[in-house]
Order: sequence, then structure tokens, then C-alpha cells
Amino acid sequence: MKQQLYDALSDNPIIMAIKDKEGLEACLKLHDEMVVFVLYGEVATIAGITEQLKEAGKQVMVHMDLISGLSAREEAVDFIAKYTRADGIISTRYDQIRRGKQLNLSTIYRIFVIDSKALSNLNRHIGDYADIVEILPGLMPKIISRMKKELGVPIIAGGLIADKEDVIQALDAGAIAISTTNEDVWNM
Repeated sequence: MKQQLYDALSDNPIIMAIKDKEGLEACLKLHDEMVVFVLYGEVATIAGITEQLKEAGKQVMVHMDLISGLSAREEAVDFIAKYTRADGIISTRYDQIRRGKQLNLSTIYRIFVIDSKALSNLNRHIGDYADIVEILPGLMPKIISRMKKELGVPIIAGGLIADKEDVIQALDAGAIAISTTNEDVWNM
């Protein structure tokens, strides 16, 4: 994992996940140096979004799957690396994660753990490609602990994190950070 990302998450394990312009504006008002997951935008706007966040001192991770107009191909990662100031990418696609690693971006592989099959199908070599694995929903302390041991890469818990108790349980289970769109959690 990129040392700068690891240090930022060690200093503040709450990741601001922004899903719209209102979330961006709220995020920009916070003066803390934090990691931000950008979960919205389009090809024409993503460079401007990342620029605003970088100017505010944030580390920016762009969720490739949620940027309108980007394809599922590796070339989309090339676009992010060349035309934005993003520090890294998030994706549910191995090929994009692998390409991000080749381009020296921080990489977060996102997986939805909806059943035991999803868990057992997770590539045990994901650490070769991803710096971090984000699991959703993040309210599964036993799964967080198990995945941390089995995968050997840092874990972020995301999705449905609503209060301090959720944050503490995820961190106690071994997650290095949590991601949330809940602004009340950002300000804890």
C-alpha cells in the first residue's frame, strides 16, 4: 500500500465517501487532511472534482465503476492517472486494479460480501494487485477479522456504517478504516 495512504488512514480511520455535489461541498468545508472516496461524477467532471479535493488537502480515491462515461476497461484507469490528480482508484474489477498498480496508483478492491460463495470466490492473491480490500457491508466484524487473516492485506469496512459503535466494532475487528457517506460519522 502506498505509505502516504496508510499514514492518512492511521491518522484518521474515517473515510469521507461522497456521492454528489452536496457531499463534495460538505467535505470541502472540513479542514482535516482526510481520505476521500469519490463515488460520483462523469468523464467531463471528474478532473474538476479531484482538483477541488486535492486543493483542500485531501487524498482522493476515485471509484472507477461509478464514474459515468468510463468503460470497464483498463484504459479508463489510464485516463484517471493522466487527466486527474487522483491518488488512487477503487474498483470491483481485477483488471482495473491491476492496471492501477502498474500506473503506481493506490488501489482498493471493493467486494460485496453477500453470501459465503462471494467470500470463498475472493481471489486469495488479491494482495498482488490491491493495496487494500474494502468489504461491504461493513457491519460484519467476524467477516472483517476472517478476511484480514486470510487475505493478508489491509481491510476497509464500508456500507451501512451509521454511528460510533459501528466504527468501533469494525476497527476492533481489524479494519484499518471505515468509509461512509454519513456526514455525522465524518465529524466524530
